[in-house]
Amino acid sequence: MSPVPTGRLLRTAVGTDLVLPRTFRAPVADVWASITEPERTARWFGPWEGEAAPGRTVKVQMAFEEEKPWFDLHIEACEPPRRLAVSSIDEFGSWRLELLLSEHRGTTELQFVHHLDDEDSIGEVGPGWEYYLDLLVASRDGSPTPDFDDYYPSMKAHYTGLTTATDREQG
Repeated sequence: MSPVPTGRLLRTAVGTDLVLPRTFRAPVADVWASITEPERTARWFGPWEGEAAPGRTVKVQMAFEEEKPWFDLHIEACEPPRRLAVSSIDEFGSWRLELLLSEHRGTTELQFVHHLDDEDSIGEVGPGWEYYLDLLVASRDGSPTPDFDDYYPSMKAHYTGLTTATDREQG
């Protein structure tokens, strides 16, 4: 399998966003369930536990990482079935993420947005999110589970190239 990178960088008034889209032939409520219900997130990212609500923190397991680590995930906003904003801090920095859903005629568009603190690790972060979003797709449509080796390092050049391409477009 040779997945094609979909991410792009978007400069905003407050920084840079990495945006990755996915499209599903499904109602928005069903896709929302895939990104919010613990038994469904377990299929593509990992299970979570705790009381989920804006302002609360839940524990999430990264089930597709080698050591399957748990981490705290703070829920910044939850507006079913259209917007989920979460954040986390770990040894690699802060992670501020938004999942934005819109439906048109039975097709749901997911815009996954990573609000970047800096672009230094974009070559690793971009392929990682591509992998996880394709895991989401596979969990929903029954396609084969992707292999991370198909994403990294092959997508690294695409993502590191986005920083200079975006600078040229803005300049």
